Amino acid sequence: MDEVILARHGESELSIVGTVNGDPAVACALTPGGREQARRLGELLAETELDICATSEFERTLQTADIALAGRAVPRLVLPELNDVRFGSFEGRSLADYRVWAAANDPMVEAPGGGESRAATVQRYLQAYRKILGRPEGTVLVVAHGLPIRYLLNVLQGQTPTPLVAPVPYAEPYVLGHADLLRAAESLEQWAAHPAWTNLP
Repeated sequence: MDEVILARHGESELSIVGTVNGDPAVACALTPGGREQARRLGELLAETELDICATSEFERTLQTADIALAGRAVPRLVLPELNDVRFGSFEGRSLADYRVWAAANDPMVEAPGGGESRAATVQRYLQAYRKILGRPEGTVLVVAHGLPIRYLLNVLQGQTPTPLVAPVPYAEPYVLGHADLLRAAESLEQWAAHPAWTNLP
């Protein structure tokens, strides 16, 4: 790849009420506002040649890509490695509850009830970034979730992962060149080798 365009999905029926969803089998469509955000994303990218679009397995990312790319013959690639965090017993509960737990625990600690640690989540995201970096297409659109995008943007500003991060705006494109994505991935790999919360908000 030469260039990657990162975009979070549009507002979803669960995100609008602050409920976490890390299980792609759970239905979670876009709200009317989220569908409009996806349409605006499509307008922003209308003049950009896109060679492939990668998404997670979740309904909200797939729907955002479908709306944004309506009428365009852009091949699709589903990367489960881009999926949202597996929240374990927090699934279906409030984001606020999960954030309290995340802030109080080491990144190696798995969320109770079969959930995922933040360190494991970063390792999974890294698998996706490496696959994207190795794609033969020139420009890759990635429609994913807030956390994998925020971690990339933050590490490019010299910030290692933290348990609590600023939200990523819905359906707003962020453009990275190959060198930027490679540098971010290498920085995250260094953190993942010895994960620790060092620059807490």
